[in-house]
Amino acid sequence: MYIPEHYKNENLEEIKDFIQKNSFGILINQTEGKLFATHIPLELDKNENGKDILVGHISKENPQWKGFESSDKVLAIFSGPHSYISSSWYDFEGVPTWNYIAVHIYGTVKIIEGEALLSSLKKLVDKYEVNSENPVRVENLSKKTMMMTRGIVAFEIEIDEIQAKHKLSQNRDQKNYENIIVELEKTGNQDAKSIAEEMKKCPR
Repeated sequence: MYIPEHYKNENLEEIKDFIQKNSFGILINQTEGKLFATHIPLELDKNENGKDILVGHISKENPQWKGFESSDKVLAIFSGPHSYISSSWYDFEGVPTWNYIAVHIYGTVKIIEGEALLSSLKKLVDKYEVNSENPVRVENLSKKTMMMTRGIVAFEIEIDEIQAKHKLSQNRDQKNYENIIVELEKTGNQDAKSIAEEMKKCPR
């Protein structure tokens, strides 16, 4: 990912928090000579050696998983809030742009099975069922329902490289920076408001 120096984020804890809050990502790899991309939740975890990993699963009918064995390098993309920035908000003539937050993770993927697969499913379901009135528990599902796991391929990605970008108008002077925040808040758009909040937290 192209990241000018002033948009680079190297705060690992902040990046991890972002991934956990925006875990519905895009998994990209090469399969049978073609680029494949699947939109799936990718959960941040640690392996038995304490290394950071991403864990996920896809349908066995999705041919993307076949590339895990022939080409084990993958890219996972996570996106956060984003918003159009009008140049009419500046006190000088300029061009419109877009503010956004994104993380790219490059890693090595391997298929997991057995207890590791079940553990990943339990963690995934528990995370998203936490606010349910009657939460589903994987361990309480019937054998018949659990047979559906035969139709998925679970995997973990050992993280090799993290690239994180928060493009939040850091190249603007304080007056224009503050005006962009005001204008974003006036739009009424939730993504725009979220970008405004991120700009308020961004070190200057």
